[in-house]
Amino acid sequence: MAELKERKDCDPKYQWDLTTLYENDSAWEKDLAALTPAADAVAAFQGKLKDANAVRSYFDAETDLERKLDNVYTYAMLRHDEDTAKNDAQVLLAKAGAVYAQIAARISFAEPELLSLPEAELSHIAEDPLLAPYRYLMKKLVEEKTHVLSAESETLLASFGEVFQSPAATASSLMDADLTFDDAKNSKGEAVPVNESNFILLEQSEDRTLRESAFHSFYKGYRSHINTFASTYTGTVKAAVTEAKIRHYGSSREMAMAAERIPVSVYDSLVETVRRHLPAMYRYVALRKKLLHLPELHYYDVYTPLVANSSHHWSYDEAKKMVLDALSPLGKPYTDTVAKAFESGWIDVYPNKNKRGGAYSSGTYDSNPFILMSYTGDYESVSTIAHEMGHSMHTYLAKNTQPPQYAGYTLFVAEVASTVNENLLVEKLLSDTTDPKERLFLLNQYLEGFKGTVFRQTMFAEFEQKAHALAEAGGALTPAALNGIYRQLVADYFGPDLVIDDEVESEWARIPHFYRPFYVYKYATSYSAAVAIEEKIRKEQDAAAKPYLEFLSMGGSADPLDELRHAGVDLATPEPVEQALQKFERILDEAEKLAETLA
Repeated sequence: MAELKERKDCDPKYQWDLTTLYENDSAWEKDLAALTPAADAVAAFQGKLKDANAVRSYFDAETDLERKLDNVYTYAMLRHDEDTAKNDAQVLLAKAGAVYAQIAARISFAEPELLSLPEAELSHIAEDPLLAPYRYLMKKLVEEKTHVLSAESETLLASFGEVFQSPAATASSLMDADLTFDDAKNSKGEAVPVNESNFILLEQSEDRTLRESAFHSFYKGYRSHINTFASTYTGTVKAAVTEAKIRHYGSSREMAMAAERIPVSVYDSLVETVRRHLPAMYRYVALRKKLLHLPELHYYDVYTPLVANSSHHWSYDEAKKMVLDALSPLGKPYTDTVAKAFESGWIDVYPNKNKRGGAYSSGTYDSNPFILMSYTGDYESVSTIAHEMGHSMHTYLAKNTQPPQYAGYTLFVAEVASTVNENLLVEKLLSDTTDPKERLFLLNQYLEGFKGTVFRQTMFAEFEQKAHALAEAGGALTPAALNGIYRQLVADYFGPDLVIDDEVESEWARIPHFYRPFYVYKYATSYSAAVAIEEKIRKEQDAAAKPYLEFLSMGGSADPLDELRHAGVDLATPEPVEQALQKFERILDEAEKLAETLA
């Protein structure tokens, strides 16, 4: 592999143009300095939020401050991520982070102060015409009232915020810094280092000896600290359970979902629907065993590709055309904006020395979106462009339609646009080829998306639900109890063709999302919604694309379930998940037939 270039030696044509946010660092410094007086103006409202006029003035000032703060922090983050070793960028990010924390603390008074008002008084303010631009925010605030404690109790609870986060911080330190793993051995007997960063890559290797060795090494590390992980996870669960109880929620799950106004029935419906379709997952496991020519399928065999990676290598210009062609069902205005993104410095395309790994879409209300990635020319890179462009277009349409207070969308819908784009891409490529190997490669991408995002994340969601329910019933979250729950779920979800090695039962310990209770189910619901939407768009064209684009333009201006209903998907019913899993079965049908052809 060629050594990566320094950023300064790379072609700026393929780098993002941050001047659309700030002309230079000096302009950024001016805005940074202006944040303190702006924060002073907002902080001056403390103790004065007693009538509609004061509340409206506060919201206007706070929205403006948040907008400026977002510009300052985002620019610093982007500058840092393009070259993480650059000292001046490190300084910018450190300054932005410090100011962000200070301001967040200074303006944290508002919600508790408003919620301390008598219910009738708060409702009266919320209905005042002056608050019309903030009506939805006020509506959510009024509904929160029944779960808010006295001002003294809220202050006391807030003071324990850092304490409540300590189990997650301890687990993170253990995972990222203190855990060590024995070297794995490949089929040649050579030692291969194992760490958090490369474990999944090792599990994707075609060298089964290496996969197995890495698997045993990795989980040996986790099992040697399983009592500590059980203790840290217990701390997170008990904190959530206790807070839910004192806030008068029926459960910690109900409290977590109430933040986005999602009823627990959505969670239950997801689990029930996925469980009905587990026989299809068992078929996929059996197909995996067959195509890999294995006498036994183990957990270290579930990540390696079923077919060799596509031999195609696409230039960046070819990838742009592929994505534009794939997204054409969304209409010319949409693809015109995507074309503009390609040509106007929205994307930081290629890897360079010390560039942050991975990919993301970011930006602010006052800037265009920005995409960070490291394009290599394989299918995954092309798919990443489509995925991140979905996020960027969601952001772009929302901010160009909504006022700043409603431009941000919830996490519940955050992965819908990205997955719609990914699926449009794979469907376009499938429509363009009859080659059995190419089709099986593409179908495998689809099947893996379902396995990892619908089945696996729903399995995680069940684990969380069972662990929290055990704690709420007064049970102890011992390593044996947590291992037992997880082992049974793996058996339930992967079926009889998977040999369950003892190490599998401790996998729960390495899932950082569990320290953010009841988050993972959103991956499965978003993926299911995206599949349903993409199917509608391909079948109904403009009739389905129009309400979908309107959904993207809604930002956070309505409840996420209502926003999705506008796009033609009702996650309050089992139908979207049912439709998605029926599609999984159709894809699996073709993959099984192709496997027979290629045998």
